[in-house]
Amino acid sequence: MSKVSAFVRLIRPVNCVMMGFAVVVGATLAGQQTIFQQFQNLLLGFSTGFFLTGAAMAINDYYDREIDAVNEPKRPIPSGAVSPNESLVFAFVLTFLGLTAALLTGVVPNWQCLAITSVSLVIVILYVTRGKSTGLLGNFLVSTCIVMPFIYGSFVIGKELLPTTGIFVAMAFLSNTGREVTKGIVDVQGDRENNIRTVAVLYGEQKAASVATLFYISAVALTPLPWLLRIVSFWFLPFVVLTDMGWILASILLLLNPSRENARRIKNRNLFWFFSGLLAFITGTFG
Repeated sequence: MSKVSAFVRLIRPVNCVMMGFAVVVGATLAGQQTIFQQFQNLLLGFSTGFFLTGAAMAINDYYDREIDAVNEPKRPIPSGAVSPNESLVFAFVLTFLGLTAALLTGVVPNWQCLAITSVSLVIVILYVTRGKSTGLLGNFLVSTCIVMPFIYGSFVIGKELLPTTGIFVAMAFLSNTGREVTKGIVDVQGDRENNIRTVAVLYGEQKAASVATLFYISAVALTPLPWLLRIVSFWFLPFVVLTDMGWILASILLLLNPSRENARRIKNRNLFWFFSGLLAFITGTFG
């Protein structure tokens, strides 16, 4: 594995793109009438989400290096492709790029955008240093980080938060918490050895599958609201139905088979359902 490819794997580029795209979605939900007039701000917003997510991934892997040695030995740090110190330096560079992009967004210097991104970064550090070991509370911290880009998108284009954004934030928070609980099933062996009190460690894989399902179905239950409140168009429905079917199917499969291997498959597939949910709100906003 080359050093460059190892650093790329370290930041999980798919997650970085998703979070950058989430900023654009948040901006779209807040200001669809003027969105195409703010390409530079959208590019800076995407860059902020991308770089800070990459930094968060690198910081997380630094603190998780002993756990990953058990759960994910092929990850860049436990495999030796990237040293722990290199991951911290890389995280620092990505953080600097992300915060600079935030500062340059809109009216320069944009202290509001810088403050929001700084708060997000503090939450990330709080999670990896303290929150991870708390289990479900740590899952909530991760989900808070996940929804921050949607909120941040409104500020990128200088708009206030709208009900559409709030509903999507709630859906994303719930569905991602379900994914984090599912991830706890995947990581149960290493988490148990390192005293990480996830739902799976404390109560077993079957109970964790039930808790994850509760969060997935709660997210599904919110999806009719934008349509019923007439804040999205008909074109919201095809993608949100696909998303709902994905989350429901994931719940059924997880309940039937809460094994580590199956939980890993479901966790990875749920990124697709998350993306289709993004598309539902974008198409529903512009349709």
